This record gives sequence, structure tokens and C-alpha cells, in this order.
Amino acid sequence: MRKWIFLVVGIFFILASQWVFGQTPKPPTKTPELLSQGKKLYELNCAPCHGTKGDGKGPAGVLLKPPPNDFNNPLKEWPTTKGDLSKIFEVITKGIPNSAMVKWDQLSEQERWALVYTVIGFATPKTPPKKK
Repeated sequence: MRKWIFLVVGIFFILASQWVFGQTPKPPTKTPELLSQGKKLYELNCAPCHGTKGDGKGPAGVLLKPPPNDFNNPLKEWPTTKGDLSKIFEVITKGIPNSAMVKWDQLSEQERWALVYTVIGFATPKTPPKKK
């Protein structure tokens, strides 16, 4: 009987720790509807700082220190996330300490994923080295 109690308590703590520490949810399938939603949300919430082209040169962004990230860089060169979708989702959700990037956890999970797909759309693909 004692083993069962420890087992149940152990399972409870494992599940509770995942809830407390949070797991980044699995990205939804990228659809035209999700991209359309992301574009609208980006224009309303992100473009003032990150710019309509995602270059970090929005009207409010030029005044910020540190400046907003330039989403036009190749994904692997993004300073905080290195192109990891779950990290991009986390930045949108939690913000970046000591910067003007605020948390957007008031948006639904789907809306935040829509923004992830929108901002990665600005990234330039890394150009392979030219063959000689």
C-alpha cells in the first residue's frame, strides 16, 4: 500500500512540475488562416516597434535601447532564439527582460503561434556558399 501512495504522489509531482514550469505547446499546423491572423496581429501589435518589413525600424523601435530584433536576418542568427520556433513562442509569451519586448500572454495560444509563423516569414534564407 505504501508503494502505491509513493507512486501516486510521485506522478502528481511530475505532472504538477510540468504545469508549473510550463512546456511550450506543440505548434499548430501552418494554414493560410493562421498566417492571415498572424499578419493582422503583427500589424497591430508588432509593427510599431519591429516595422512593417520586420527590420526593427518601426516608428517606436528607432527610439528603443536595445533596438528591436531585425526579423530579416536568417533564423539561425536571431540573437535570442536562433530560429527555434518554441523559443520564439516563448519570447512572444514571456517577453525579454531588460528590453522593451513585453510579454504577449494576453493573446491566445493560437494567436501567439500565428505571430511566430508571421515573424519567421520575414527571415532571409541563409545563402549557401558559392561553388567555384
